[in-house]
Amino acid sequence: MDQTNTAEQEFSSLTAIVERTIAETGNGEASVEHLMRSFGHASFIPLLILPALILITPLSGVPGLSTVCGLIIMLIAAQRLVGHKQIWLPGWIRHRTIKTPKLHAGLEKILPFTRLVDRVSRKRMTFLFRPPLVLLLPLACTIFGAVMPLMEIVPFSSSLIGVAVTLIAFSMLTRDGLFALLALVPLGVVVWAVSSVLTTI
Repeated sequence: MDQTNTAEQEFSSLTAIVERTIAETGNGEASVEHLMRSFGHASFIPLLILPALILITPLSGVPGLSTVCGLIIMLIAAQRLVGHKQIWLPGWIRHRTIKTPKLHAGLEKILPFTRLVDRVSRKRMTFLFRPPLVLLLPLACTIFGAVMPLMEIVPFSSSLIGVAVTLIAFSMLTRDGLFALLALVPLGVVVWAVSSVLTTI
């Protein structure tokens, strides 16, 4: 669990994942299956990061998109947790499409964020990536993805969860434990927001 998959080694930065997505999707529409083929069905962390990054963009406001991204995050993280070698997603998710001009515009807006994260990242606090602590990271992403459909009623909560999952998955890719700990900040905001909404119902 503590070794980066060979299929993931070429993706060492968030910016590389964003740029690869833009380059591979062209014009028209792109399906989840198309993205899986572009990155490789064994590229767990890049394919975990991508839907999380989409949730940070203005696309998170598209009805139902947060739910689909959450389910993708949940399924990929859960399979990573149990040690699957290949990613499996149900057909109805793999066949979901998104218009690429909107996808590209959304991803281009977060390039300053991805470049900043890439610039300050380095290996540190690597004890988080050794058993048994390393299991907590995909487990956290699994839980975040599972609760995502419930977050549709809380404004901006899906974007905060997207930030948390991005930071956790990126920490797994780069072995930078600081980002895993920073994910606790958006998590705390989401818990506070959900609690506030529930107390007003």
